[in-house]
Amino acid sequence: MAERAVRGTGKSAKRTVQVAALAICAAAAFYPARTRAETIESALVKAYQNNPQLNAQRASVRSIDENVPQALSGYRPRVAITGTAGEQFTDVTSKTVSGIPSPTGGPAKQNVTYTGASGLVTPWSYGVSAQQTLFNGFQTANRTRAAESQVSSAREGLRILEQTVLLTAATTYMDVLRDTAALEVQRSNVRVLQETLKQTRDRFEVGEVTRTDVAQAEAQLAAGQSSMLAAESTLNTSRANYRQVIGVDPTNLAPGSPVDRFSPRTLLGAIDQGLIENPNVTAAMYGIDVAFLQVKVNEGALYPTLVVQGTAQQASYPQLSIPQTWTASAIGTLTVPIYQGGQEYALIRQSKETVGQQRLALELVRTQTRQQVVQAWGQNEAAKAQVRAANSQVYSSEVALNGVREEARVGQRTTLDVLNAQQALVNARIALVNAQHDRVVASYSVLSATGRLSPQVMHLPTILYDPTVHYQQVRDAWIGVRTPDGH
Repeated sequence: MAERAVRGTGKSAKRTVQVAALAICAAAAFYPARTRAETIESALVKAYQNNPQLNAQRASVRSIDENVPQALSGYRPRVAITGTAGEQFTDVTSKTVSGIPSPTGGPAKQNVTYTGASGLVTPWSYGVSAQQTLFNGFQTANRTRAAESQVSSAREGLRILEQTVLLTAATTYMDVLRDTAALEVQRSNVRVLQETLKQTRDRFEVGEVTRTDVAQAEAQLAAGQSSMLAAESTLNTSRANYRQVIGVDPTNLAPGSPVDRFSPRTLLGAIDQGLIENPNVTAAMYGIDVAFLQVKVNEGALYPTLVVQGTAQQASYPQLSIPQTWTASAIGTLTVPIYQGGQEYALIRQSKETVGQQRLALELVRTQTRQQVVQAWGQNEAAKAQVRAANSQVYSSEVALNGVREEARVGQRTTLDVLNAQQALVNARIALVNAQHDRVVASYSVLSATGRLSPQVMHLPTILYDPTVHYQQVRDAWIGVRTPDGH
């Protein structure tokens, strides 16, 4: 009976070889086969379309688009219509003094006459005024260019968040696969340990092993069950993270694969591409443009300002004795600033310092980007080697376990030796699972560091969000309170 138990345990171990060799693939078998498999690409599409953080950032970019028509309003006239109406009661008393010549030739006598008048009228007036700025020191032009740079910077910020969300989605996807495969390994380990304990008890009953061997098998089984429960908890956490990032529960996940085909072939090429295409770098460059144009806007306060204003007004009974008036005017006003307390000079100096700060920030971002590319590249290369080493470790551990079991069957090895070899195989399989997870995630990290983690580069089957559509819809809008989507 003991011999049959040992052989049965060996067959069970052989059936789990495929689970270890393809640990990530084992996750697919964990879910119901009747549902359609979810691929990492389809999960990225769902995150790209439905992630609330990403959609909120898109709304923020649309809000920043409105800065451009606000700046362009400086080129446009300002027109206003005014009107007044009401009741007016007037009671006027007039005094008239006239001189009467003296018949004797003396001083003239004064004759004072008092007259009164009263009336109720309904005065009203209406008019229109228009004001057009002809020159304001190029402030409007520079504000418009600064607003356009802000829009471009916001789009790069959107790219940053898109990459972050896609990388998080890929990582979360692989986390679920890793933790599912790790749980499957732990369950397989528990099954093997249960069979080992049964075999050890059988051998104890016939006197081949001692009570110590049984206790060791029981302790190892308890440890394996504890590890299995911990793996279940870790998997539940990963599934919850998946739901948060991608928007649906993970179901029937297909194995993930690296995306090295979209990355540069050399480290130097990856660094050069990162310094050009990484959205953190391009956003910092647009930040310099915005700061530089703000200097020009502040300098515009030192220039003269020319404004033309035209008015036309009709009024009824502006005075009791005047039944109606009509006035029209066109006036040009030239304002030449001489001294305004020095505030404008302080603003210019302050904005110039901001330009210097933005330039230093760009250098810092470039340095950080280079570090991120090198780090991601190194992790990807290390992950490749770890997968190879983990595969070799699993194979060697399986061979060692089978050998220890055969030696234990003939009395050359103890039960503890078998348990240790079994635990070494479990550790090797978990290491392979982690290595395959890290390999895929590292390849996505390289894409993110080089600025190429996007639906366009990876050809994801989704409708791309184009921020220029909304920008073109609102840029030249003169009137209207509804947004392009109808709100």
